[in-house]
Amino acid sequence: MADFDAIYEDQDENSSILEAPNISLTPDPVVIRGAGNITVFGLSNRFDTDFPNLLHSRVAPEEFKATVTRVNVTLRKTLPVNVRWLLCGCLCCCCTLGCSMWPVVCLSKRTRHQLEKQLDWENCHLYSKLGLRWKLARQRCDSSLMMEHVLLVEFVPKQNLFKPD
Repeated sequence: MADFDAIYEDQDENSSILEAPNISLTPDPVVIRGAGNITVFGLSNRFDTDFPNLLHSRVAPEEFKATVTRVNVTLRKTLPVNVRWLLCGCLCCCCTLGCSMWPVVCLSKRTRHQLEKQLDWENCHLYSKLGLRWKLARQRCDSSLMMEHVLLVEFVPKQNLFKPD
């Protein structure tokens, strides 16, 4: 009779829900490699606008092509200046003890920053609603040890509403 007011928790029903493994069902990100013929510090002068099959039911091909075209326009504006400064820096490198390469490094960093800001704007206005996230990432080339910048389209996992806090 002393245990009349005691409340016991049923361990069988709740233990399977709380101890379920955290399974992530997000697919691998889609990698869009540079397709240009000039590469300055790992950044190609253009990306391919062909629509990947993994994004077929996620985003319209026109939206994908518009985003990649905007990235290519930014690269078309900035990379010729980077190439000119690279050639000038290489010619004057011996006289300046390597200091003539700093403008190229700074311009390359500015180009990457512009691309990241542009992709963030695209993510905020369109792709976050579709469960996608674009980002500029560095990856190792397949054939060598060099690094290159690629566009990654990541799938954002949906929040599990049935899992307790």
